[in-house]
Amino acid sequence: MSAATVNTAEAVLRITEIFHSIQGESSRVGLPSVFVRLTGCPLRCVWCDTTYAFSGGESVPIAEVLNRVGKFGCTTVCVTGGEPLAQKNCLPLLTTLCDTGYTVSLETSGALDIGDIDARVSRIVDIKAPGSGEVARNRWENLALLTPHDELKLVLASREDYDWAVEACHQRRLFTSGIPLLFSPVQGRLAPADLAQWILNDRLPVRFQLQLHKVLWENAQGR
Repeated sequence: MSAATVNTAEAVLRITEIFHSIQGESSRVGLPSVFVRLTGCPLRCVWCDTTYAFSGGESVPIAEVLNRVGKFGCTTVCVTGGEPLAQKNCLPLLTTLCDTGYTVSLETSGALDIGDIDARVSRIVDIKAPGSGEVARNRWENLALLTPHDELKLVLASREDYDWAVEACHQRRLFTSGIPLLFSPVQGRLAPADLAQWILNDRLPVRFQLQLHKVLWENAQGR
């Protein structure tokens, strides 16, 4: 069922939390944003920092999601998870948010098809390195669907992950694709300064990023 044919008055999503915070990742880092965290994920990355979103949550109609988002008075919204695309009603949620006038981004593992996402949404797509334990889940077909409006994120846990990421980007010509590339260290596993120096040494055309929300609030839920 496409987003256009869903009755948004009746469509329901499983929601872990909706909160107002500072965007800690992507090129929007530092922007006040409302986060809609959907429940559930088919992946089990070994360094996952949102395992609390794997199950539970609350069934919320799309109309109520918009009501809660609107109370924060913020025009930037990020739909995240878990893996938000694991819920079919994520697509009409994204379209409805765009129709309402929000600037919308989606954080997705990259393991599921991104082809039906509303073109107004900025898709932040992970490429899973071997250290995640989920490298086999990368849906490489998604790369052909990306535009400079989207972004690719590679979260790295080791020098081996970094070398793999560089090779993958070369093989798939991502360094010259015009799609923003984000390299990020796994907290507590890879020293940020090491990753930054490797990027400089190799003259990579990527954006180094830390998770700003963790710098500010460590690992507090709802931040």
